[in-house]
Amino acid sequence: MSVVLRERRVTKIVEADARIRRSLFGVALVASFAQFGAVAALNDVATHFGSHPNLLHVNTLVGLNGSQIALGLAILRLASLGSLAFTSHADRTPRPGILKWVLYVGLLLTGLAALSPSYWIFVLLFALARPLFGAASALAQIMTSEHSHGHRVGSMAVLTAGTGIGAGLAAVLHGAVRGPNSFRWLFALALVPLMFMPLVLRPLKAVVSSQKSDERLGAVPHELRKPVLTLSLVAFSVGVIGGPANGFAFVYGEGVCHIQPSSMSLIILLCAVTGLVGLWIGNFLSKRIGLKRTLVLTILTVALMATIAYGGSKAQFIVGYLLGIGMSGAMSPVLATLATQIFPKRHRATCAGWIVVAGVLGAVIGLELFGLLVDSWHGNFPWRVAALVTFWPGLTLLTLLPRINEEHRD
Repeated sequence: MSVVLRERRVTKIVEADARIRRSLFGVALVASFAQFGAVAALNDVATHFGSHPNLLHVNTLVGLNGSQIALGLAILRLASLGSLAFTSHADRTPRPGILKWVLYVGLLLTGLAALSPSYWIFVLLFALARPLFGAASALAQIMTSEHSHGHRVGSMAVLTAGTGIGAGLAAVLHGAVRGPNSFRWLFALALVPLMFMPLVLRPLKAVVSSQKSDERLGAVPHELRKPVLTLSLVAFSVGVIGGPANGFAFVYGEGVCHIQPSSMSLIILLCAVTGLVGLWIGNFLSKRIGLKRTLVLTILTVALMATIAYGGSKAQFIVGYLLGIGMSGAMSPVLATLATQIFPKRHRATCAGWIVVAGVLGAVIGLELFGLLVDSWHGNFPWRVAALVTFWPGLTLLTLLPRINEEHRD
């Protein structure tokens, strides 16, 4: 009888964890949709608020020059540093409560961005929302890891798929809804999920409260500082690549390669296929060669594909972007799994917060460096040079990964 009761108890726990993971999938989708709207509509925003003085500079193509766009994107990224306060606080109070608060306020701020009277007001509102969504994404990863069984990369891959679907939905709607104020409609759509979030978040009520801690907010125990620093440096190198590779993608594709928004939407739909293949590849490789080796291999491939994407032609952009998204799909769940499972639960959110901070700083530096290099010359050639100079030097930090113990800690 005790064996039967134990099996029933285990079954209930597994079912409850599955419901929690489905809820977190919805969180990842919504947060990604709201965040990616700023990138997807960036070309329209820059054109709407910018000027068009001549035909020899990047600002004639998108309304604002590369430095202004890079500064706006860098501000958005830099604002994500505030997510550390929210993620660290989730080690001290129930995580579902923090997750609900940051998600609701972030969606409200994104909806307000639809009323932006200028480019910099748009940047300000998204900058306020960015740390909230960053915290929501980080907490979704942490809670998914904590409520998964066995090989966690598979569960993290499903969560990454939710992130990809949200980003893809924003891109598709951006291409489908056209007009002088189309970006405003896209931002206003962020208010729609607010009506459904109470239902989506209901399973999270079953989540057990986090342990209390008397340590300072953001404090990391001495024995965890080396692995946190190592993964932070790796996240930094990934951010240097991902910041400009994703941030300038729509500007480059639509403004420089002259790909129509409807065609960009089709490319995003194809990214869903390559992204799913990438998720499978990441899960497969992590089982065969381990998390660390898979992470190194996928990061190097992402850097290569991002460099190809900015090679100067439509074909290179399409191929590089599609395959880059695919390999990002392989990389992201592996990095997220490694960044959550190797730390004890009591400090997991704080450690993840510092890793997010490092990734943000890398993205800011990458965006600024890439934008300045693009502004240095005219034509397509400097985009390739900017990619080589920006993406590759930081990859030497991957040599630090062998020092990490990838075993799971409860």
